[in-house]
Amino acid sequence: MWTLALSGGARVAVVAEEWCDAFCVVTRGRVQLELHDGKPGPVLGRDAGFWLRGTGVRALRNPGRRTARVRIVTPKSGTVTCQSTPVRQLPNDGGTT
Repeated sequence: MWTLALSGGARVAVVAEEWCDAFCVVTRGRVQLELHDGKPGPVLGRDAGFWLRGTGVRALRNPGRRTARVRIVTPKSGTVTCQSTPVRQLPNDGGTT
């Protein structure tokens, strides 16, 4: 399990191949999905869970001023994979898997 910390106003691009098997849960703050056409999508609050697979979401944004946190769960500890294609490892936040 990994944690993505988004400082106030931060944006993180979503690369479909890297996020295809990831289930995300907002654990602190709010996260806004940026749609494939660049338009703002829904804002998800604490305890909201979401998949990014097949959604066309191109980025996650923090619309607030405080740091937002998203826990990321993948079927294979440490590496997000899609159709047996290995991709880069997400940074370890020191938590347990």
